[in-house]
Order: sequence, then structure tokens, then C-alpha cells
Amino acid sequence: MPTASRTIEIAAPIETVFAFFTDPSKDPTWRGGVTEMRAEGQPAVGATVHQVIAGPGGRPIDADIRITEYTVPSRYAFATIAGPVRPLGSYTFAEVPSGSLVTFELSVELRGLKKLLMGGPVQKSMDGEMAALDKAKALLES
Repeated sequence: MPTASRTIEIAAPIETVFAFFTDPSKDPTWRGGVTEMRAEGQPAVGATVHQVIAGPGGRPIDADIRITEYTVPSRYAFATIAGPVRPLGSYTFAEVPSGSLVTFELSVELRGLKKLLMGGPVQKSMDGEMAALDKAKALLES
């Protein structure tokens, strides 16, 4: 089962950091594989966020998510509800003297042929999402 997790420290107030990571319009600024992302309504448990990611050969893939947890300013979680791979993800936020800690986690259960054919590329994509946190940090601290 591909999984990825990373915690980073950001020198910004927790309210600012939470607002950044829960605003879908910000994702294309720091997540390289996201070509389009927009909220369909206010952020709340059960709300849908439309997401398009660059797939193999750059072809667009719908990868909409549903918000499964939204607790200001400490937790935001989602389940992917469209696309060939449907990971679960979460952000956990904690206040520290220097600003905020952000923990980003992703996991997906692949079975059968999908596991065999897609396990490696999915893990690589998840690892890329974790590495992209550096860009989010730079944007928030600038």
C-alpha cells in the first residue's frame, strides 16, 4: 500500500497556514502536478473540491476530493472520489513558538493488477507531493 508522510515547520501563524492549505486555489501554486483546483461551495465536511492533475503523458485526469474532516485550525482531511487512484489524505496543524508544524499524510490501497502496475508510480507521485511542501513553506514564509 503506497503511503507517504512528512512534517515541516513553517514560520507563519497557524491560522495563516491552515487557510493556505485548505484553500484549493492555492494548490496549483505549490503542487506541480495540479493543473486545476477549485472549491464547489464553502469548505466543510462533505464538500467537494474539483481537481485535475497531470497524468501520464500530461493528459488531464479528474481527481476530485471530498472533505472528510475540517477542524479550524488543526485538521483537514479528504478522500479522493474520482480518478483511477483514490488516496486518502490529511493535514494536521500544530502551533509552535516559531510558527506552525504541518504534517501531510497520504495513503491508498491498491489491489490486484492496479497494485502490480501502479504501485511504483503512485508511490513516486506521493513522494513528490511530500517534497512539494518545501515550495508551500517558501510561499508562506515570503
